[in-house]
Amino acid sequence: MKRRYFGTDGIRGQSNTFPMTPDLAMRVGIAVGTIFRRGTHRHRVVIGKDTRLSGYMLENAMVAGFTAAGVDAFVLGPIPTPAVAMLTRSLRADIGVMISASHNPFQDNGIKLFGPDGYKLSDELENQIEELLERDIASQLAKADEIGRAKRIDGVHDRYIEHAKRTLPRDVTLHGLRVAIDCANGAAYKVAPAALWELGADVVTIGNEPNGMNINLECGSTHTAALQKKVHEVRADIGIALDGDADRVLIVDEQGNLIDGDQLMAVIAETWAADDLLKGNGIVATVMSNLGLERFLNDKGLGLERTKVGDRYVVEHMRQNAYNVGGEQSGHIVLSDFGTTGDGLVAALQVLACVKRSGKTVSEVCNRFEAVPQVLKNVRISAEKPLEDPTVRAAIADAESELASNGRLLIRPSGTEPLIRVMAEGDDRELVERVVDELVSVIGAVRSAA
Repeated sequence: MKRRYFGTDGIRGQSNTFPMTPDLAMRVGIAVGTIFRRGTHRHRVVIGKDTRLSGYMLENAMVAGFTAAGVDAFVLGPIPTPAVAMLTRSLRADIGVMISASHNPFQDNGIKLFGPDGYKLSDELENQIEELLERDIASQLAKADEIGRAKRIDGVHDRYIEHAKRTLPRDVTLHGLRVAIDCANGAAYKVAPAALWELGADVVTIGNEPNGMNINLECGSTHTAALQKKVHEVRADIGIALDGDADRVLIVDEQGNLIDGDQLMAVIAETWAADDLLKGNGIVATVMSNLGLERFLNDKGLGLERTKVGDRYVVEHMRQNAYNVGGEQSGHIVLSDFGTTGDGLVAALQVLACVKRSGKTVSEVCNRFEAVPQVLKNVRISAEKPLEDPTVRAAIADAESELASNGRLLIRPSGTEPLIRVMAEGDDRELVERVVDELVSVIGAVRSAA
């Protein structure tokens, strides 16, 4: 079935433009409420959001939809995505909703959905929702005496802070560490600094003054220059960069250098393996993770399983094969011992635990391997299926032939934006850069011709 609404991470688009309109948000609430209205008990949904201006509009629309479908709505306000997943389970909700476009600019927004187990919905359930969205909503509405109620829930920040704090090993405190954190003017602007401070750190916070339009704006994990500068200014031991909904994290070491998700997974995997905590004798990552990570793990006797891009695919593989560490180079780190989805704060706490126990600097702890030269460039597209163009296909075949014994090539459409992502890696940087530039040029020419 060809999807009209769902991408790789829920429904996403520009606010007040299809599909991110209040009308569709309400209909999603009705459709999802209809699917999860099972049995005679009072059904409930928890609804969180990040700090985007459009969050108010979409939140109210979804509350209207769910209550119209006979589901009670528990409104959480601005809170990280992993907190929504956690609260879906702890509040025994039937559904969890996060209104967020993650690392995208404020003009965009999205709807992420969680089942009662706190995991993102399967493709099958998303297909059922798509089918209901195409039908007349009248048959999905609850009777007058079964309409749901809505209320705001207090204390949810404290619940999540305590959850995050409990993931830090009991023998570790953050006393003596100066931590700079960039909250991306997003969903974690209150909870993340509070959790770090309560664990003993000297906390310096930036990106904690959201105004509805500055989420991810020259801050957070996609724009780390401000944090790198702040680390130097305050002589911090570590910098933590979250994204708009705090389900991903990147680290800045004491020298101001950026450390990506691959290095963070290497740190956690090696440490957990030494402590006999690592399950599956390896980790799960995506096709985007650096070849250097794979080589490092192999040298340690550990494996690397690769999936399609998207944290939901990483989580699915982890669940099916009993892994407890997985993630993406972009900073989605999934630690299934502690949660069901990527959690930037919890992942950062595991790295901080490694730093404290080692007595070494962050730069010494977090540079586990030498990354293979990797180049990623995006091409904005307007043509229909440019990767099926004969010229593009021929260029891809030539590039694969050149890299065959020296690296690898990955070309894929973005699941959230009208982009083609071109990535190549190999030991020969000049070759990698030339291959990517040539492919970007060919794909761009198809776009222009369209």
